[in-house]
Amino acid sequence: MGNFLIRDMPEGERPRERLRELGADALRNAELIAILLRTGMKGISAIQIAEQLLQKFVTLEALARAPLDQLCHVKGIGPDKAIALKSAFTLAKRMAQEIHGAAPLLDTPERIADFLREDNRLYEVEHFQVILLNTRRRLIRHEIISQGLLDQVLVHPREVFKLAINANAAAVVLAHNHPSGDPTPSEADVKVTRDVIRAGDLLRIQVLDHVVIGRRNEATGKDYASLRELGYFYT
Repeated sequence: MGNFLIRDMPEGERPRERLRELGADALRNAELIAILLRTGMKGISAIQIAEQLLQKFVTLEALARAPLDQLCHVKGIGPDKAIALKSAFTLAKRMAQEIHGAAPLLDTPERIADFLREDNRLYEVEHFQVILLNTRRRLIRHEIISQGLLDQVLVHPREVFKLAINANAAAVVLAHNHPSGDPTPSEADVKVTRDVIRAGDLLRIQVLDHVVIGRRNEATGKDYASLRELGYFYT
């Protein structure tokens, strides 16, 4: 028995036919995902695989953010299907950015934290990130550079500035999350920041800040810490 194909389903239940007849808005999320998957596998339809994806990741947002290797942990999802899903969600994200107009202005720690918060709140390990900005401090791109352990992450300045140079960025903001919830910078955070600042000075690319995302601190009323505000940047 070969792969379970969508065309093997009763005609009235085939997602493509339903979309053609009723329009995309009439289809369930699982049906739309099944169209992207195209085929199932032995004994499992594409819709059943799609339903397993939604059961594992719960929301479309979490599914869209899932790395390729996590997608491949779902039975019936191989590298090709994972790549197709990632491509579709990335296109949807870019379309949403176009619809919402100009790239966001990220010129304060608060705005940076607002931009990062939703993506970072579900991470279970530290993710070191760089925000690439143009001369007007508007977003060019947001990149994850590396993932670490529960309480630490390793990064080299060349990884930051390779992305910045390729994007023709005028400035960068460093960022990472603290899964423990306490956004207080560690000694390692301070060292990494100062190493990147020195490299940026040589390349004439300004490092504007390093923002750590955690959970709300009752003392400060904030769920983030800015190393610039805390005085760790050289003046």
